[in-house]
Amino acid sequence: MSERRVTANLSLTLDGRYHGPGGPGDMGAIVSYATTEVARRHLARIWEGATTAVLGRRNAEGFLGFWPTVAADENADPRDRGYAKWLVDAEKVVFSTTLAEAPWERTRVVNAPAAEVVADLKTTGSGDILVNSSASVIKALLAADLIDRLYLMVCPEIAGGGPRLFDDGLPASKWRLAHHETGELGETAAVYDRAH
Repeated sequence: MSERRVTANLSLTLDGRYHGPGGPGDMGAIVSYATTEVARRHLARIWEGATTAVLGRRNAEGFLGFWPTVAADENADPRDRGYAKWLVDAEKVVFSTTLAEAPWERTRVVNAPAAEVVADLKTTGSGDILVNSSASVIKALLAADLIDRLYLMVCPEIAGGGPRLFDDGLPASKWRLAHHETGELGETAAVYDRAH
């Protein structure tokens, strides 16, 4: 049996930020591109082979307040609704040092190093493991060279501050472009596979 593929999804500004200088809620440079046609096709692409969603606590709690309502909304865009239903039904692993109980059904809370947990997940079960917009987890997995595919949405704005995904000190790695699409607003959806 081959190991499961680890994929990661994140939206970034042109200067590589996943939120602005105002903190995690400072998403102005990203949010206006989240519902474009390119972004919705990208969203449909990220979960197509995945059976497990990996989230940090902040995203798990934020997603819980949003995606289940989309899953139940018959008027929602079918791509958004498809993703929402997948997320509600998928096995979920949430990394947290503070949660006492799982915030979702089919969820387990883990207080352990992300690289160790994901390395274990790779050897059990089937289907892709999607690290879903959780930069802290993605950074830990990049540092351990455990990500096989990156789904990046690049928004054509410079945030001017805020944390970057690709910090100095990551191990050098090479990637192959597997898919690329640009939208009318200049947003770019790119899929990169790790080249070994």
